[in-house]
Amino acid sequence: MKRSKHLPLTETVYYILLSLLEPRHGYLVMQRVEELSGGQVRMAAGTLYGAFENLVKLKFIELVPNKESRRKVYVITEEGRDILALEQERMRTLLQVTDQLLKEERDEEV
Repeated sequence: MKRSKHLPLTETVYYILLSLLEPRHGYLVMQRVEELSGGQVRMAAGTLYGAFENLVKLKFIELVPNKESRRKVYVITEEGRDILALEQERMRTLLQVTDQLLKEERDEEV
């Protein structure tokens, strides 16, 4: 598995990137993050916009040109998709190792 200095992603950043697989403005991102997390992750606007600023600098998301200047719309970039895929693989590996070790422990108890 490829490693990145940006991993692991925080839970909030992970959900923000997932929510931006489709272009969205801030309020819709906050709603989508809460929905995706089953209500476990709720963000204040300041937290979200700070994350947006950082993710733009990292080139994980970008502004979408739009005519409605009042709302800024963002979308994930290819680099953002790549980091999301790396994080998914990292978490998959963690789960596989954990599953295997817990299974071995249960088998030893029998």
